[in-house]
Amino acid sequence: MVKKIKLFDPVIDTEENNGIIKVLKSGFWASGAGSGFVKNFEEKFQSYVKCKSCVAVNSGTAALHLALSELDIKGKEVLLPSLSFVSTAHSVVYNGGIPVFVDVDPKNLCIDPNDVKRKISKKTKVILPVHFAGIPANLKRLQEIAENSNLIIVEDAAHACGSTYGKKMIGSTSDIVCFSFHPVKNLAMPTGGLIAINSKKHKKIKDRLNSKRWCGITNRKDSDYDVNELGWNFYMNEFSARIGISQLKKLDKLNKIRKKIAQQYYDEIKVEHKMPFEKNSSYHFYWILVKNRSKFRKELAENGIETGIHYKPIHKMSMYRNNFQLSNTEKISKQIVSIPTHPNLSENNVKKIISLINKVTK
Repeated sequence: MVKKIKLFDPVIDTEENNGIIKVLKSGFWASGAGSGFVKNFEEKFQSYVKCKSCVAVNSGTAALHLALSELDIKGKEVLLPSLSFVSTAHSVVYNGGIPVFVDVDPKNLCIDPNDVKRKISKKTKVILPVHFAGIPANLKRLQEIAENSNLIIVEDAAHACGSTYGKKMIGSTSDIVCFSFHPVKNLAMPTGGLIAINSKKHKKIKDRLNSKRWCGITNRKDSDYDVNELGWNFYMNEFSARIGISQLKKLDKLNKIRKKIAQQYYDEIKVEHKMPFEKNSSYHFYWILVKNRSKFRKELAENGIETGIHYKPIHKMSMYRNNFQLSNTEKISKQIVSIPTHPNLSENNVKKIISLINKVTK
C-alpha cells in the first residue's frame, strides 16, 4: 500500500503534548474572560506581529464576524474576492452587509485592485482582501484606493500567518487583520482565530471585542456582571491557546521550510501557470493550474499524493449566485489544484510530487 502524502499535516513535538497534559490536569480548560494561556498567547502574538492590540477567538470565521461587527456595515457593501473560503462572505452577511465579489489578479490570485476600484459605489464601506495561499495582496494600492474613497480595509489573513508586506508583518498593516488557526494552518490549533488591531482607538476596540466574544458580558465582578449589547460565544479555549504558544515559537522556522519547498516547486514544476515565488509569502499551500483536473488529481491520488481545490468560487454557490461575472476567477477555479507545502514533507516526498506532476502534465 502506498503511503499517503497529506495535503496538510501539522508539525508537533513533545512541547505540545506536555502542554496539553498540563492544561488537562489543571482543570482550567476555558474562560470567556480570556485569562490564563489565552491571555499569554495574545501577548506573544501581539509581540510577534507587532500589532497594537489583539483578541483571540475560537476560529477565523469568528474573527471575521466579530471584526466586521465593529464597523456597522448593515445595508453597506463589502468588496471581497470570490476565490476564498465561504466564511469570508458569510462574515459580511452575519453583520447585515452586502457582499460584492471582485475578480482576482491571475498572477497571485489575490484581489485585483483595478476591479476593486471599478466596483466601488456609494454604498461601499469596506474592502476585504484575502492573502491567498500566503501571498499578501497589494496592500499599498488597496490603501490608496481606500483613502481616496473613505473606505476601511479589513484583511483576511487566514492563510498568511508569518507572511510579511515589505518589512512589516501581516497583522501590523491595517486597522483590523483577521487570522485563522485551524489545524491545517501554518500556526495550527484544534480551533482558533485572532483579530489584530492597529487602530488609534485600539484599546477601546479591544475592550468591546473582549466583551462581544463572550456573549456581551461586561463589568464582571466575581459572579456579578452586566450585558449592554449583543455578543457571541467566540472565546478561545485553554487547550488551543497552549498549543498556539508552542506553534508560535517554531512558526518562522517552519515557514522557512515551506518557502524552500515552494522555491523547488517554482523552479522545477513544468506547468505554464503556477504560484509565483515570493520571499514574503508563508506558503500555506502551493497552487498550480492544470487541464483535465479530475484526471490529474486521480493520478496523483493513486500514487499517494493528496491534493485539494482552493476554491470553488463563492459567487457560484446557490446562496450567493447573482449576475457577477468574474472572468479570471471563473477560469482559474476550473483548473486550480493545491499541493502540499507542509514541513513534514521529506526531500523524497517533494521530489516525488514534482516528478509525478511533470509526468502527468507532460
